[in-house]
Amino acid sequence: MDHRSPLTRDDPAIADEVVRGASLRPPVDRGRLGVYVALGASAGAVPLPWVPDSLLRRVRGALVHDFASRRGLSLTSEAREVLAEPSRADGSHGWLSQAARYVGIRLAVRTLARFGPVAALWPLRTALRTYVLGHLFDRYLELVRTERAVRIDAAEARRVRAAIDGALARAVSVGTSTTPEPTVIDDQRDPLTALVDELLGVAAGVPGRALHRLDAAFDELLANDDA
Repeated sequence: MDHRSPLTRDDPAIADEVVRGASLRPPVDRGRLGVYVALGASAGAVPLPWVPDSLLRRVRGALVHDFASRRGLSLTSEAREVLAEPSRADGSHGWLSQAARYVGIRLAVRTLARFGPVAALWPLRTALRTYVLGHLFDRYLELVRTERAVRIDAAEARRVRAAIDGALARAVSVGTSTTPEPTVIDDQRDPLTALVDELLGVAAGVPGRALHRLDAAFDELLANDDA
């Protein structure tokens, strides 16, 4: 079944305008993404089987719909399901597998609780994956997508989802260019203050460097898929 909009399929001029319009719109406000991330973390913290996945699926589905609509695009129901699924696209989604995963996680948390506040790891994991989904999906819509169709179908969603899932692992080994640090002019700091400032600056730059590597990994995976 062809899910593409007849308008974009039959009129190349309008199709090109749709693509340009989607890419020229500014990125989604980071504060908006932050709210979805917080909602995703809250869903992951619910201490019941089945419920976290169901809530997280709702949050992720709302996120991708929101981001697509802000770029003048839409998602088929199948495409939304592919992107909204909390686990990997090729994972098991049945209620038995979800219950087994829930029990396994709870047992692991109880076993490791004596070593620190590991109860926060699951909400943090869901928050991270929600952020990665929103950030990379919006990056795809802004910089990568060249499809003429207004609707994103399941095949396109699976391609994007595979790149999003692979980007986290690939970011560890992907090669990226480094941005030179600015030169301090008229530095009035004593050596100890300069050293402490340097260490704190390195820590402050970790999220930016990690995001840069994530973007590079995502772009590389999509490019290899197109080759």
